[in-house]
Amino acid sequence: MRLKLTGFLGASAIILGAFGAHALAEILTETELASYKTGVQYHLIHAVYLLVLVTLSKKRSVKLAFYLAFGGVLLFSGSIYLLALDRIIGIDLDWLWPVTPIGGILLIGSWIFLFMGAETSN
Repeated sequence: MRLKLTGFLGASAIILGAFGAHALAEILTETELASYKTGVQYHLIHAVYLLVLVTLSKKRSVKLAFYLAFGGVLLFSGSIYLLALDRIIGIDLDWLWPVTPIGGILLIGSWIFLFMGAETSN
């Protein structure tokens, strides 16, 4: 299941990145496009990170790191996508801004749980 979720995030990062580069480049302002690209960048980086977590270990802390990162990508990148697109969607989504740092906190938490679950060697 975790591998499927990882595949979904990886594919959606590529699709959304291509959509931004081709369909949105002429529609969004420079600031909106820069925000959108940030969402894609974090989305794609963490899709690769999730792939590493899936293959790394079955330890509970690493599994928790996986789910924190998955949720973090959905909240962090997802909210950035929506906030960057709200003008062209025609819906004021400014109320959504607190979701972005919550997603960031989940991403940071994921890296902390990975650190806590990492094997140490002497």
